[in-house]
Amino acid sequence: QVQLVESGGGLVEAGGSLRLSCTASGGTFSVFVIGWFRQAPGKEREFVALIRRSVDTTHYADSAKGRFTISRDNAKNTVYLQMNSLKPEDTAVYYCAAKFGSVSSRHSDYRYWGQGTQVTVSS
Repeated sequence: QVQLVESGGGLVEAGGSLRLSCTASGGTFSVFVIGWFRQAPGKEREFVALIRRSVDTTHYADSAKGRFTISRDNAKNTVYLQMNSLKPEDTAVYYCAAKFGSVSSRHSDYRYWGQGTQVTVSS
């Protein structure tokens, strides 16, 4: 059974930075597509970024481009989401998720999910 554990969330002022981590266990991490999603109160879960086994393959939501960077360390079974220039609208619970096969920005395509980590950006 694949398990994903997020960490690194917290409270930060607008313009600040946070780095989220997603550590996987129980599976062959390097074959996964790992995605980051977020969900704000009263809103639907939305795609943020993803990375394939090849570190050259990444995709970002428009809201994340230029501010967020996704990376992975297969030796540590960990994916990172570096978030810079944070805005109050980035406030949400951030989830990492894993799937096999092709990349996808649809949360329904992801089979494995972490418990989420809260990110709060104050204005």
